[in-house]
Amino acid sequence: MRNIVFDIETKFDFAASATFDPSKMELSIVCIYDSETGRYESFLESELPRLWPILERADMLIGYNSDHFDIPILNRYYPGDLSKIKSLDLLIEVKNSLGRRLRLDSLAEATLGRKKTASGLQAVKWWNEGQIEKVREYCIEDVRITKELYDHALRTGYLRYKDLGQLRDIKLDTSEWEVKRASGLTHSLPF
Repeated sequence: MRNIVFDIETKFDFAASATFDPSKMELSIVCIYDSETGRYESFLESELPRLWPILERADMLIGYNSDHFDIPILNRYYPGDLSKIKSLDLLIEVKNSLGRRLRLDSLAEATLGRKKTASGLQAVKWWNEGQIEKVREYCIEDVRITKELYDHALRTGYLRYKDLGQLRDIKLDTSEWEVKRASGLTHSLPF
């Protein structure tokens, strides 16, 4: 199964964009891990035409808050509808099991023993300062964390978080995660 783990960063935060609608936000960079190639890659807005064929051939898109945030933003640039590709949003999986949302950083620290390298707000600041390589490195690290959390959950059936200083498990039903489904995606680009 070809999985694409991905994350995006934006040029502005919600406060600066004057909207809370993710589909109206502007993309700065998309970073991916492609399970078929084993590579991490990044794509600026001008490079998105190289990304579309990769996503169109994916069996599943994996992200964190991706169904609500990343996919709607990407769909603003994509000539089709990426929501037709099977997706697994780890935030939704956690919320469905635990009953509340957790930050990616909380899961990374408790499950993997490390924290994120920065925040989305810091990435916006770097972008606006022209520090594109810092944004790229930060985004790729978020993809790496998301991939490792996905792999951990698939292997063990749980992720961890801290609750009042105590490590707690979040049991996840991963039985359908790696099951292929027919995509409703109509390939919009020649490749």
